[in-house]
Amino acid sequence: MTAPATKKPARDAGGYTARHLSVLEGLEAVRKRPGMYIGSTDSKGLTQLAFEIVDNAVDEALAGACSRIEVTLHPDGSLEVDDNGRGIPVDVESKSGLTGVELVMTKLHAGGKFGGGSYKTSGGLHGVGASVVNALSARLDVVVRRGGRIHTMSFSRGVPGVFADGRSGPSPEAKFTPRDGLSVAGKAPKASTGTTVRWWADVALFSKNSGVDVEQLTARLRQTAFLVQGLTLVLFDRRGDDVVEETFVYLGGTVDFVEHLAPDKPVCDPVHLTGEGHYKETVPVLDDKGHMTTQTVERHCEVDVALRWGTGYYTVVQAFCNVVATPHCGSNKNGFERALLKSINEALVTSRVHKARDEAVIKDDVLEGLTAVVTVKVPEPQYLGQTKDELGTPGVSKIVADVVTKQLKVKFLDNRKSKVAAKQVLEKVAAAAKTRQAARASKDAARRKTALETSTLPAKLADCRSADVSRTELWLVEGDSALGTGKLARNSEYQALLPLRGKILNVQKASASEMLGNAECASIIQVVGAGTGRTFDLDSMRYGKIVITTDADVDGAHIRCLLITLFARYMRPVIEAGRLYTAVPPLHRVEVVGADAPIYTYSDKELTQVLKKLESSGKRIKGGIQRYKGLGEMDPDQLAETTMHPATRTLRRIRPGDSEAAERALELLMGNEVAPRRDFIIDSAARVNRELLDT
Repeated sequence: MTAPATKKPARDAGGYTARHLSVLEGLEAVRKRPGMYIGSTDSKGLTQLAFEIVDNAVDEALAGACSRIEVTLHPDGSLEVDDNGRGIPVDVESKSGLTGVELVMTKLHAGGKFGGGSYKTSGGLHGVGASVVNALSARLDVVVRRGGRIHTMSFSRGVPGVFADGRSGPSPEAKFTPRDGLSVAGKAPKASTGTTVRWWADVALFSKNSGVDVEQLTARLRQTAFLVQGLTLVLFDRRGDDVVEETFVYLGGTVDFVEHLAPDKPVCDPVHLTGEGHYKETVPVLDDKGHMTTQTVERHCEVDVALRWGTGYYTVVQAFCNVVATPHCGSNKNGFERALLKSINEALVTSRVHKARDEAVIKDDVLEGLTAVVTVKVPEPQYLGQTKDELGTPGVSKIVADVVTKQLKVKFLDNRKSKVAAKQVLEKVAAAAKTRQAARASKDAARRKTALETSTLPAKLADCRSADVSRTELWLVEGDSALGTGKLARNSEYQALLPLRGKILNVQKASASEMLGNAECASIIQVVGAGTGRTFDLDSMRYGKIVITTDADVDGAHIRCLLITLFARYMRPVIEAGRLYTAVPPLHRVEVVGADAPIYTYSDKELTQVLKKLESSGKRIKGGIQRYKGLGEMDPDQLAETTMHPATRTLRRIRPGDSEAAERALELLMGNEVAPRRDFIIDSAARVNRELLDT
């Protein structure tokens, strides 16, 4: 009798055993997966390293132990952060047998942010910031001034030791000898305390050509100075021939911060809302015996909010927790927006700006033109990740909402001193809601005609046949005469024409409701088909290009300016996407005897040069020089050849450029203030060519 055959497994697992498993000790995990701790291994990650050390210094300021922080960018690529706080502890921690400096710099989740009373609130709460910077640095030096002594310690890629530096100064390339323990470099006045950390990032771990983003670092220092009143932060950039120094210190707190961030003129003065509250949280806590137990603890939350509405429609809301920005929203910002929406909706009804049957405003309406700073101070907040982009502590949301609801009503909405400003804000929100509703209606009406619906586009629109947005062009032309010539000159497959009768409304002076009530503005918005303001949807545009085509005279320039103002104020994404153009029609037509084609010139200077060139070459002009006063004077063939045909035309793209400078220019030229415009005209009068004036 033969033995039964042994059944073999479906797959041989012998190639995968316990020997293939790895355990990363200490800082090895950080060097193996740096993106897990700092977000990425490019310039953003390098900048995050700077934030980690700066945040630790700021925590000393929040504890009331630090008044000055200096950040230095050195020519050798290293970065240094110096503070006058208490200094990292230098005594030996009993459990690990390590000094405080070595413990903080080499052990993950070690520090003074886990309770014990060292910090009431802190931004660097995970206890990994300094150790992560150390792990990702080719060299890191620490200098601690504490107890009348200067203590020093160096690390190479997380390993403590000593560098044999030469005369050229400290360098990560110097010979390194591993060694534990702190060194005493000398004495210091007992009143002089603080910590200096200087590090050279390990470039092998980061993308090629990565570097610290100085603009982001500067913005971080500036915002910290706003949020920690009285704290002085200084940035030294020593990488160039001259040392660049910037100092940030502010005493106005969040109110000053809002004024700094606001991109437009105010509708109301900044409103400052403060308050506090308590919430309960279930967390693991170490007991007296060192065991981890789950307990429900009561937390204290401080709220500080500053906000103001402006005349524009862009929104700037920045949220912070313990001075650390949380750009990806979180419970602090969610509570603020929820309370703001509820409070404004109630105020609209009680003030009779809105009728009870009117549609409630939405968050976008309330946020239009709003600039706000929302800060909370919380012990041991729950961030979603080490980069702290989002606050996850659920109890904070309700406290922020309660503070905003109560304080906004008392200090602004129901306050006699701010009654007029509050009414203006409510009217602005109501106007934003009406604009959104009108834009939604116009967007629905502007859908292209299908087999089941009729088109409600303006009758004067000469539309194109193609629905391919990548090809189609909308030409805004001045007057019916230009429309007639343009219809014959265009390629009706992809070029649409919309005539404008005279000058459109100056929307820089007018309200949104007045703009929508203007027939020409409403027609343009309807034909473009993408809405206005915050609800503008670039993907819904019916045309790939918008081309402003006006006569080459003063009136044409004015109409062009009015149209650009309309797009800049209510359809800005068109400009930002590079889809708004102005046509460049010729000013003159010159026929040369014996030449096959006429010569077109686009300025008086160009005409002078052409005439000189013809005269020097002995060529004669046939007839007189034709001067075009308007597009209607051109033959269709001439208009097509010079202005509309893609192969021979010239278009000027309207670019956003410096948005602040553009906004100032629009306000100067088109705004309500007459005196500055009069001064500008008087000062610039000498530059005007009077021969071009149609008088």
